[in-house]
Amino acid sequence: MNWPDAFLAALRSLDRRAGRAALTVLAVALAAALLSALLIVSTAARTRVLDQLAKGGPLAGIQVAAAAPGPQALDADTPRPGRPRDIDADAVRRIRALRSVRSVVTLESNPVLAVAPSAAIQPFQDTLAGLDLRRVRTLPITVIVGRSPTPDSLTEVAVTEGYLRRVGLTRATAAKAVGTEVEIGAPRSFPSSRDRIDVRGRWTRAEIVGVVAQQAIDAQFLGSRAMVRAARAWTAQSDPDSGFELPSSRYAGLFVVADGLDRVGSARASITRLGYSTSSPENLIETVRRYLRVVEIVLAGIGLIALAIAALGITNALLAAVRERRREIGVLKAIGARDRDVRRIFLIEAGITGLIGGLVGTVAGYGIARILGAVVNQYLVDQGLPGVGIGLPALVVVGGVLGSAMLAVLAGITPAQRAARLPARQAMGDA
Repeated sequence: MNWPDAFLAALRSLDRRAGRAALTVLAVALAAALLSALLIVSTAARTRVLDQLAKGGPLAGIQVAAAAPGPQALDADTPRPGRPRDIDADAVRRIRALRSVRSVVTLESNPVLAVAPSAAIQPFQDTLAGLDLRRVRTLPITVIVGRSPTPDSLTEVAVTEGYLRRVGLTRATAAKAVGTEVEIGAPRSFPSSRDRIDVRGRWTRAEIVGVVAQQAIDAQFLGSRAMVRAARAWTAQSDPDSGFELPSSRYAGLFVVADGLDRVGSARASITRLGYSTSSPENLIETVRRYLRVVEIVLAGIGLIALAIAALGITNALLAAVRERRREIGVLKAIGARDRDVRRIFLIEAGITGLIGGLVGTVAGYGIARILGAVVNQYLVDQGLPGVGIGLPALVVVGGVLGSAMLAVLAGITPAQRAARLPARQAMGDA
């Protein structure tokens, strides 16, 4: 008996027992669907957390501040020990030119006086931070409620949880702060005729449009660069003899995005050699990678357990088929079929069952993953974050279909071997 004849015999056998074959295919399909869905979801999560962030995001970011006095300034252009280097336009240019750096976001700030809407809260001093709000997603800034200010607004700010605590609110009640107004004044000192310094403020009534959690800069107010620059222009006109003096550079710090998670270390070392102190979440990156790997192993293990259960179902179905088809096996052997021919028929049946089940299950798993992705994306959009792209990796397709077929063939070895060893006389006599 050649392979085509064995294939046709297997198809006829499956057709005669269509109900049992359908249930066996369904068992394989359910297991393959579970495994495929889990692998697709875990792959999408890994892409979202690592690959997208590696192309530019908080985990690939390095915070840069003016270097403290000390020996970390190594090149000839860095200031001498005891003279910390300011972050100026030249520093920004040099850091942008580094091969391991993808982009640089400048951070600006100005001291301000703030008056909260409640009369029970005393005016307080803090800092107004400004940045390019069109690139806020590349920074370690998360919108808790509301939104971030518009990029060029002079009358919108976001506040941090420090402000919430000051006005008696918590993260759970943060929405109460959105829509309220706060008066922000940029200070400026003037000489006084009575041998004292007068400080006057350039006051702006700003609407709080959002509450954020941020680690980019130490400030309770987050606004546009235009807003900060207007405040700084006023404060910079302070009387030089008043002792009220701003840093010579307008940059309070930088947020540097490395060109990939694996290049964060080299980028940080290069910036340090230029004479600036740096910090980055390198330990967090490795922790995220390890936990993602653990999640992938666990999800894959659950899917493999489901496939193993399906394989046991295939074995049981084929063993039942051997018992029911003893006469058929005896007839095949009586007309000249060899043991390997009988074995081949049963293995082909198992392979067809696994192949169809794997194909159906992989398609179903992709559908399940799309549904889960839609639910997750809705949550991410509500949080102001980009969604997760759910794709169908080629490896999952190949593994789901061919893997199910191979597993089914392995599960059919024992029943096929038992059928092949069945003597023709015994099979005919027992029928």
